[in-house]
Parts: sequence; C-alpha cells; structure tokens
Amino acid sequence: MTGATGNVGRPLMELLGDKAIGVSRPEVDLARPETLEPAVEGAESLFLLFAGDLLGPDTDIASVLDVAKAGGVRRVVLLSSQGAGTRPAMVPHSRLAGFEEAVRQSSLEWTILRPSGFFSNAYAWVQPVREHGVAAAPFADVALPFVDPADIAAVAAVALQGGHEGRTYVLTGPEALTPVERTKALSSAIGREIRFVEQSAEQAREEMSRFMPPPVVDGTLTILGSPTAEEQQVSDHVEQVTGRKAARFADWAARNAKAF
Repeated sequence: MTGATGNVGRPLMELLGDKAIGVSRPEVDLARPETLEPAVEGAESLFLLFAGDLLGPDTDIASVLDVAKAGGVRRVVLLSSQGAGTRPAMVPHSRLAGFEEAVRQSSLEWTILRPSGFFSNAYAWVQPVREHGVAAAPFADVALPFVDPADIAAVAAVALQGGHEGRTYVLTGPEALTPVERTKALSSAIGREIRFVEQSAEQAREEMSRFMPPPVVDGTLTILGSPTAEEQQVSDHVEQVTGRKAARFADWAARNAKAF
C-alpha cells in the first residue's frame, strides 16, 4: 500500500491488517520506482496513490507498473480523482487521466477509484475553530458531495482482493453539502457554535498555496466554485462495492470532533 500514512492509507491498513505491507516516503518514493522493489516482491495487489507533488511530468508510472509486475503483482488499484473524468484536459487532472490510461493499457488487472473532495479537508479548519470559533472557505453556497476517506479505503480494500477488474468507481458521500452546511454539522458535532466566514477566491488561493502546488490550487478552486452537474451528483458506488451506505459528513465530524 503506497501512501500508507495518509487519510486513505491509514484506514486501509487497518482494514487489511497483516495482509498488507504499508510504505510511504521517504523509504519508497514513486518518483524513483526502483525504491518500490523490496515492498512488491511476492505481492499480489498494489494500491497506488500519487501525492500532489508527484503529478509532474517527471513521474514515470509505466516504470512503477513494470517494477510491480516484476515483483509478482497482478492487480493494481489506482486512487485517481473525479476530475480525471470530468476535467481530463485540466492540470492536474490531466496527469491523473494519463495515469489511468497507463493502468488500463498495462497487462495488470485494474480498478480505478475517482473520489470527490475529502471530508478530511475540513482539518484545515482545526486551528481557526479551536482558537477563534471560525471556519472560512470560498463559494459558501456551492454544494458538493464530498466523501469520507474511510469509505475510499473500504472500497479499495474490497477491490484489492479481486472481483472488480476493469471497473472505474466514482466515490462520493450520500449528499451534496455547501461549506455553510458542513460548518453547521461540525458545530453540532463539537457542541459549540462555529461562525462561517466566506473567503474570496484570491484569499482561498493564498491559503491553499501554502500546502498545494499552483496547478492543484487552480484545479481545486475551479471545481469548488464552478462544478459541473456531474461533479455535484451523488454516486452510489461506495454502497455497490461495500454493501453499506456512504458515511455522511456529520458522521465524520462526530468521529473526529476531538480534533476541533
């Protein structure tokens, strides 16, 4: 499992337990595919996640897949993005769309996961909520069906064990919520009022640029502010694969209330 310490990787490792080997940087860096060799030796399946800084032109997914095949891997589950389907010409989604095509053209069994935005993006509100009781975001009235990273992990855990070859799953939560509605749900979860402040697009860009590359910021703001009808649509793929309904943001907020 690449990205084993991230918001998807951690719950995925918990679900698979000793069936899985988790790897993360700096020990394994997908920009240097040879570093993956020890981890995939004798493995059957590979969960493949490329962090934002690996979406540049120097990342060679074909070499990553070749290393995996040489180690015995026969099945790959790629964590992509909904934008790879809805905006395949826009950076960084174009890179993920290219990664998807490389996986499809490989000789491996493949499953592609296209999640919408993560509930865990709300962790950006931890400090302002704790210190000032404030949550800020742009596009206050634009609703999107964000998804629980634990649900992405649950779908991945099933797909890694086979039976979902050649499938592309769009993963969303069960409802489209605005930033204002997510703030209200978080306020209810922590038991105190949180005041929502709408940011301008430029204010949001400045904040996001502290931890995202510029192309990722641009793509994110475009989807947040001007989503397509498809990007606002709720998918039932989480339930199709796992047999249970996707978690609500309120569920995620209750589970993570102590962080706030």
